[in-house]
Amino acid sequence: MEQKFQKIKETVEKELSCSAHNKDHVMRVYNLSLHLAENENVDLDVLKASALLHDIARVKEDNDHTGKTDHAILSSEMAVPILQELNFSDEQIKHIQDCIISHRYRTGNEAKTKEAQILFDADKLDTLGAIGIARSFVWVGRNNAKIYTDTNIEKYIDENLGGKINGRIQDKTKHSPQIEFETKLKFFITKLHTKKAKELCKERIEFYKGFLDRLKREIDGEL
Repeated sequence: MEQKFQKIKETVEKELSCSAHNKDHVMRVYNLSLHLAENENVDLDVLKASALLHDIARVKEDNDHTGKTDHAILSSEMAVPILQELNFSDEQIKHIQDCIISHRYRTGNEAKTKEAQILFDADKLDTLGAIGIARSFVWVGRNNAKIYTDTNIEKYIDENLGGKINGRIQDKTKHSPQIEFETKLKFFITKLHTKKAKELCKERIEFYKGFLDRLKREIDGEL
């Protein structure tokens, strides 16, 4: 079975070679999923495959400037021939597709199975804490965005998130890690499913907020 997962990893690496959601992110989510699954009654084969394939269509979404591509939906579709070739059962493939589709926060597809909930939680935790901060500034560099933006959040939501707090960013150059935290990241703890993930999330949110508070003080010349 491990040979199957190695083949999936190789396929994913090729697809995500030029993505911010690269194999490093995938493997962090994979390892964290396994940590969250400890002492849980789950199908580990489904969970492992779901974690490895959850972002495989991310490059295609990033390259679609119309905003119509949903990488969660497309990833679930791209997963099918890969899993069929590796002799996953039809039932497992359907389960893996459901996990992949429901991992995305913004589309509102609910994670119903334990495997899907664990994948959702692991993916969200990777946006917080020290790794979340590091990823956010990689994103800033890639998109010529702002290091910090002191702005009215409600006005920003109307002008750049389509009027919805979880709306898609329209002009990425106006975005910043601080805005992402205020409109999305700090609410993740209310969305998570597993007790272990919520405990980790609380600590990671506090770490992220402490960083932003210090960043603001340094920008204002207070430190």
